[in-house]
Amino acid sequence: MAGGDSHARRTRKPAAADGLAARRAALRVLVEVREGRPFEAALDRAVGRMNDPDRRLAHELAAGVLRGRSALDARLAAHVPRGWDRVAPDLQEVLRVGAFQLTALDRVPPHAAVDTSVALAKELGGTRAGGFVNAVLRRVADEAGRDGSGEEAAGMGDQSADPATALARSASHPRWLVARWLERLGPEETAALLRWNNTRPRLVLQPARADVHELAARWRTAGIEVTPAPHAAGLVTDRTRPADLPGYEEGAFIVQDPAQALLARYADLPPGSTLYDACAAPGGKSITFGRSVGQVVSADVSRSRVRRLAENLRRAGSGREYPVVADARHPPVRPVDAVLVDAPCLGTGTFARHPDARWRVTPEALDRLAARQAELLDAAAEIVAPGGLLVYSTCSIEPEENEQQAARFLARHPEFRREPSGTFPPALTSAEGDLMILPQRHQMDGAYAARLRRAR
Repeated sequence: MAGGDSHARRTRKPAAADGLAARRAALRVLVEVREGRPFEAALDRAVGRMNDPDRRLAHELAAGVLRGRSALDARLAAHVPRGWDRVAPDLQEVLRVGAFQLTALDRVPPHAAVDTSVALAKELGGTRAGGFVNAVLRRVADEAGRDGSGEEAAGMGDQSADPATALARSASHPRWLVARWLERLGPEETAALLRWNNTRPRLVLQPARADVHELAARWRTAGIEVTPAPHAAGLVTDRTRPADLPGYEEGAFIVQDPAQALLARYADLPPGSTLYDACAAPGGKSITFGRSVGQVVSADVSRSRVRRLAENLRRAGSGREYPVVADARHPPVRPVDAVLVDAPCLGTGTFARHPDARWRVTPEALDRLAARQAELLDAAAEIVAPGGLLVYSTCSIEPEENEQQAARFLARHPEFRREPSGTFPPALTSAEGDLMILPQRHQMDGAYAARLRRAR
């Protein structure tokens, strides 16, 4: 099966009524994610101008496979006598797509799940590959019909495994991460976090050039149902394509999780202040802050990311945000009133929204990111004016990237002190007064932030 990856990308057969278009797009997403492309970018490339039902199915298939990969692999491996690791990577993806339909999508008839998977396998490797996929998936279908679900066959009920291994296998997460969470959060909260990560979050929209009441009224008039997000941080809708919603083109709103919208509330910057957003792309936080402060210098080290940042600012910004290409380790500004370091992180608070991310995290990456975060904080400290504010944030739930990082910074920089927000809901803060949002408790992405005030 050598060369299967490139073949999957080259295949461009006409969309057919047999449902192959959506399955083919899902396969392409999985191949590209395996090669390192982020899920959302791979999905955008794969679905192109597909109709809405096919787009939704492709998304559901690709995301479902990524969220349930360990359990699917355990079920499939039981029916591959020569060993799962000897199956070509592209055929593994085809089998996962088929097994996901057989075990998780009741609305897909078993024959459709098997037949479309066989057709994809034949496109990749000919008749022999199709026969192999047919044999494996028919065994999976028979087994699923007997036990009624994929859980037991996938090892969810394996009492011989230690708790971390059993949970990691059943919820398709890296074992090392599950073990960390069990130690810190306990079994009940860890299980709740894993369940949250394996659900598909709904779309949350934040006001930009229109206020929230205007947006809600406009969408309801158009027949689009919206409800308030947790803590009144945006509007939730069951729609999936923001660009199709009224107001998108004129920048009336942006897509942003409640946790990120709450960051601006927590930061509580004075009106008229100047903010340097050190890691600004794609621009959601700059747009949110730009509605209340005097000006935002929105920086990112990548030219391509700054181009996207500039496009988002043009569409939905206030006109007070200014995009620049700049390395956060060498800020190109004089001391300013406030600096935001929304640092690169492991992203463990966003696994529900980014189902591919869990398969890229490693203990080594955590160590590297913690070191980089410290470097960015030290650089940012130099440009905070006396009496100014440094806001440090992540979308992680790991202590090394969050409260421990803030504590180490304060030990290195005695000229700074913690200054918790006096108006923010205590339910969303830690004992030290830092913003602390956990998905399993607050039903939104995980997030952390600390307000660090420089002495005058």
